[in-house]
Amino acid sequence: MATNPIALQMYTLRDEAQKDFKGTLRAVAEMGYGAVELAGLGGLSPRELRAELDALGLKVSGAHVPIERLEGELAAAIEELQILGGRFLIVPWLPPERRSSVEAYRSLGAKLNEIGRAAQAQGLQLCYHHHDFELTRFGDTTGLHAMRDATDPALVKFEIDIYWAAYAGFDPAALIGEFSGRVPLVHLKDMKEGSRVFAEVGHGTLDIPGVIAAAETAGAEWFIVEQDRCERPALESVRMSLEYLRGLGRA
Repeated sequence: MATNPIALQMYTLRDEAQKDFKGTLRAVAEMGYGAVELAGLGGLSPRELRAELDALGLKVSGAHVPIERLEGELAAAIEELQILGGRFLIVPWLPPERRSSVEAYRSLGAKLNEIGRAAQAQGLQLCYHHHDFELTRFGDTTGLHAMRDATDPALVKFEIDIYWAAYAGFDPAALIGEFSGRVPLVHLKDMKEGSRVFAEVGHGTLDIPGVIAAAETAGAEWFIVEQDRCERPALESVRMSLEYLRGLGRA
């Protein structure tokens, strides 16, 4: 039986969306996704996009917003997400100069606390989405763990990406467990056997049922399908991922 809702990270369909954003959203809704995680507004105003999403029956789980915008235009970013009806404001990437040491991650943690406090005051939740580089080891810790330890658990939470966790040599389910109570969002991806090539969810080597079980135990609220690069048409890939999750009774 489906429990946690499923969203699609629209970055997966960036090429299609660049050509026809509204048509791509329509295709996402028609194949059965009930929500999207945004990575830009497709040239629409927040209110225009909200109207389009409402007409298609799509909800917004959250939005990836560059750290630079959150530092320089936080009020506007918060207002946009409120208009769109989303809750999770997500930092998607960190420039190299801000991830060179444990001290850099701790400094970032202090900044994330500030942003998270402002987001919380407006009913939103700040999250940080990692790649592989945050899991580089610095002695007995990693950048991601240092960031976790430097942030207020109520103000800053995390979006664990199971592909990038595995890519960095971590067991995704175990990593989710280490961040229990601070993982409302999980990016579901997969990895081809014998390589590090992205695969459709359920069509690779990652233990998706195990990840889902660990995420639910850790308090996850959303599962988000994403595939950074697709070897087949991206719309076909995201359909395959959704069909696999349906087979598990998750969508």
